[in-house]
Amino acid sequence: MSGGVDSAVAAARVVDAGHDVVGVHLALSRSPAQQRSSSRGCCSVEDAGDARRSADVLGIPFYVWDLAERFEADVVDDFVAAYAAGRTPNPCIRCNERIKFSALLDRALALGFDAVATGHYARVEPAADGATAVLRRAADDSKDQSYVLASVRPDRLRHAMFPLGEVRSKVEVRDEAARRGLAVADKPDSHDICFVPDGDTAGWLQRRLGSAPGPVVDTDGNQVGRHEGTHRFTIGQRRGLRLDRPGPAGAPRYVLSITPTTRTVTVGAAADLLVDELSCDDPVWSGPAPQQGAAVTVQVRAHGRPVAAVVSEVAGQSVRLRPAEPIAAVAPGQTVAVYDGDRVLGAVRAA
Repeated sequence: MSGGVDSAVAAARVVDAGHDVVGVHLALSRSPAQQRSSSRGCCSVEDAGDARRSADVLGIPFYVWDLAERFEADVVDDFVAAYAAGRTPNPCIRCNERIKFSALLDRALALGFDAVATGHYARVEPAADGATAVLRRAADDSKDQSYVLASVRPDRLRHAMFPLGEVRSKVEVRDEAARRGLAVADKPDSHDICFVPDGDTAGWLQRRLGSAPGPVVDTDGNQVGRHEGTHRFTIGQRRGLRLDRPGPAGAPRYVLSITPTTRTVTVGAAADLLVDELSCDDPVWSGPAPQQGAAVTVQVRAHGRPVAAVVSEVAGQSVRLRPAEPIAAVAPGQTVAVYDGDRVLGAVRAA
């Protein structure tokens, strides 16, 4: 129970279904803030208090589990290392994969619980083999969170419950919370990276990694600016480049590539961001890997538009996907979720 409306209503629904429910709030920060900063961040002392009050209304036991050390190692340190290497990770995906459906689930199963229920907007159902599960998109496309769950292993999903998967709109959830007397009914949704509550990711990384100045060059190798560290950039970035001059005819420039070894950031035109093939690795499949030539859809961002694609190669850890139309600004390290209709086939990472 994060302290928000989604997890509170999810808990209420599993109580109504007759399950023996215990509310758990995850303490993920070694020095949690007392209060939230507007709708940014989560896991503050205020959030823990909101979660406890929701549990009290539902009449269920409530505990705070300290997973701050594991979160720091598996999510925060991974995030820093990825940016230092010129990659663009998604910490929410890492958190679901390594914290909620690894560390948390392992502890729950060891204590005799059968499943972990969360407020994610996604649907899960048993697979034909009985030992794994099938993940599907939520009924509400606008709130669907299957993308950030696509890297969770299917044997883990077998122990997952998503009571909000069939909800048709967030309004329905807030109305239900109000009817149940839950004080979080109107609480703003959290967004951005939870451990960067002020939203200044570049500044946060700068404090972690320090300054490492280098050149910003165009596609011809001409220096057009300087930067304080390649970790301040991601593919497709336009703002904060501080260039000495604009592109040809005043056109804006975008980050095309990042080379930490030479501390070089290369910029160019928007058209240079388009890719017509995705070279990926680190696959996690929910079943047998799709065959070469299979028609799928791919999604490269949490709320991105699904794009039709064909699997052009699957060879061990190497996967190539050819989208039906070029996709812009796909960064190394970025998760690519692969679907068959509304079913998640798995996830790969852009190489």
